[in-house]
Amino acid sequence: MIDLISRVRRFADLSPSAGGVSPTGIDGLVVAQSRSPTRLDATVYHPVVCLILQGAKDLVLTERRIVCQQGQSVIVSHDTPVASRITEASHDVPYLAMILRLDPAVLRSLLDDLGDADTDEPASPSIQVGQSDADLIDAMSRLFSLRGRPRDSATLAPLVSREIHYRLLEAEHGASLRRLVRRNGQAARISTAIAAIRNDLSEPLSVPELARQASMSASTFHQHFKAITETTPLQYQKQLR
Repeated sequence: MIDLISRVRRFADLSPSAGGVSPTGIDGLVVAQSRSPTRLDATVYHPVVCLILQGAKDLVLTERRIVCQQGQSVIVSHDTPVASRITEASHDVPYLAMILRLDPAVLRSLLDDLGDADTDEPASPSIQVGQSDADLIDAMSRLFSLRGRPRDSATLAPLVSREIHYRLLEAEHGASLRRLVRRNGQAARISTAIAAIRNDLSEPLSVPELARQASMSASTFHQHFKAITETTPLQYQKQLR
């Protein structure tokens, strides 16, 4: 991974947004860099994978604090309000991360090919952190290498991105993704409810109506919503506001 860190660092240093988030020119792929720790800031994480190349950061949810360190990957399966801060970064050793937007349609097609074997897999939170294996790091490195090569990128980037999606589905910490794309699964229904909340934050929230749209009883809906988002529907809407 040392070579990848070096290449990403050179790219980030030369970027007009050095010290922030830099688009790579490859669809859905950005690089984040910080040369110093940051304060705790509220944001919303969308479905992505974030490969931590250097440094560390904290994610703070309603009932959980997640420490993300070098060599780990953060998988986000649902839109999730969090507070985050970079905890390890300096001018000489900046925080570096590669972030790739995830495509539910690609995940779903892969799960169709792989087979839906894990039907009894328990509900899991929408943010999962685990050690990145060599295959995932290699695929992320090859995707990054396609920047500035439009002919190659047009053909190869979708293929490499699909491989990355596959690696994440197969990862030990990929349970939230596997549940998200399972047809008619509870996680997919919660994702629909989350979209409904986000579409109109100004309206009073009706949990029974959300449960009806998700084809669940109110109690089952509440249980699965909290298992995935780690908060209640009302708290979720408040955090988004």
